[in-house]
Amino acid sequence: MRPNLDPAINIAVKAARRAAAVINQAANQLDLLNVESKAPNDFVTEVDRAAEAVIVDILREAFPEHGILAEESGRSGPTDGRGSEFVWIIDPLDGTTNFIHGFPQYAVSIALTRKGAPEHAVIFDPVANELFTASRGRGAYMNERRIRVSRRLRLADALLGTGFPFRQFEHVDAYLAIFRELTQKSAGLRRPGSAALDLAYVASSRLDGFWEIGLAPWDMAAGVLLIQEAGGFVADFDGEGDFLKNGNLIAGTPKVFTELLLTVQAHWRARPDAAASAATR
Repeated sequence: MRPNLDPAINIAVKAARRAAAVINQAANQLDLLNVESKAPNDFVTEVDRAAEAVIVDILREAFPEHGILAEESGRSGPTDGRGSEFVWIIDPLDGTTNFIHGFPQYAVSIALTRKGAPEHAVIFDPVANELFTASRGRGAYMNERRIRVSRRLRLADALLGTGFPFRQFEHVDAYLAIFRELTQKSAGLRRPGSAALDLAYVASSRLDGFWEIGLAPWDMAAGVLLIQEAGGFVADFDGEGDFLKNGNLIAGTPKVFTELLLTVQAHWRARPDAAASAATR
């Protein structure tokens, strides 16, 4: 039986569903979208902004004392969200490039962090009508059904998710080296284009592992809690917990995670700028 829900998760679900309604309405009129480029291969539409506004309004009304960190509008709330113990991290439309092309792989992602650690998580896929939720210490769920990471024990049997390092293209050589080795060592690789959903899929055993370079906090804050509550492991490329800061993430089942981490580390530490990066830490 599912534990009683915290009011925060109920509000987050309400906000995600309201944002999804905005997204679904726009999905029927993609030819009318105004698309802007924030950076190479990184787009934003009025749908992103409208969905984010809906989420922020609902959260701010329910929790005016909380800070907010949102992809499109940045930090807001008390002292711009920096002085708050609780901060909501929001991606109103993870997978915008997919969305504007009519590729049905995108989601709303909302997480509540406390002192920097995710406490509640909601990822909603408006296409499949799949709602992923988690609260620290209370497990992870998809549409009210308890989910857990897969039982696969070996990287050789694992289906892995990933994303191209489009924000940090200088790391593409290291990424391709990792990609090449994992193509040979795993059961297969998938790159659907929404990190939030990839992480939800690890939590629900559709994927056995995941890695990506250069993610933003809103790409992964909700997903990492889902995986942890589903029995999986998450870390940065050093095997530490600084992924929300450095943007590099590895996740997986306990056994697959270890093999995946070692493979990624070998190539990441061999990249030409690795020594200089280590010296500045």
